[in-house]
Amino acid sequence: MLAVELRFRRVNGENLRTKRPVLGVCPSLPGYGFSDKPAAPGWGIERISDAWCELMARLGYRRFGAQGSDWGTSIATSIGQRQPDRVVGIHLMPPLAPPDPATLDDLTGAERAALATLREADEWGSGYSAQQSTRPQTVGYGLVDSPAALCAWIVEKFWSWTDSGGDLHRVITRDELLDNLMLYWLPGTGASSARLYWESLRQVNG
Repeated sequence: MLAVELRFRRVNGENLRTKRPVLGVCPSLPGYGFSDKPAAPGWGIERISDAWCELMARLGYRRFGAQGSDWGTSIATSIGQRQPDRVVGIHLMPPLAPPDPATLDDLTGAERAALATLREADEWGSGYSAQQSTRPQTVGYGLVDSPAALCAWIVEKFWSWTDSGGDLHRVITRDELLDNLMLYWLPGTGASSARLYWESLRQVNG
C-alpha cells in the first residue's frame, strides 16, 4: 500500500480519431489539497513519479501518457525517464527546454522579450521558492495558522502570474480564489505543500 493516499478524479473524453473513450486520471500531489500529508521526508519528484506509475498499475493501465504543468512538468518527465516501457508520451507545460546558448544571437524580438520576462521573474518573483526550498517549516507555521498569511502568500502569485493588468478580479473571481485557498486551508496543507520545494527544487534546478 502506498504511504501517501493518492486520490483522483476520472474525466471521460473521446479520442477524436478512433472514437474510443479516453480516460484521464488526475492524481493529487502528496501534501496538497486532496492527498494525505507525507509523514516523513523523501517524497520528491522521483518517489512521486513511481507512486503514480504504481497507481496506474493498480487501476489496470499497462500503458499511458503523462501530462504535467508546474511540478507536474518535472514529475511527468521523471515518469517518462523511469518507466519508458509503459509511457506512450509526455506533454509538458512549460517544456523543460532552455534556449541553446549558441543561438542567443539569433533570437526574435518576441523570444528576447520572453527571456527578459523570465529573468525579471527570477530576480523579483522567486522569493517564495527560495523560502520554501530552504526553510519550508518557518513559513509553514504561518500558512496553517493564519488565513490572512495563507491568502497573502497565494493570492500575490495569482496577481503576479495572471495577465490581469493590475486588476486581478478582471480575470479570476473572488469565489475562484477562495476555492483555491480552501484547498490549502481546510486540509492544512500550507506547510506540507511547501516541503516539496525543499525535497526537489535543487534537483530540478541542477
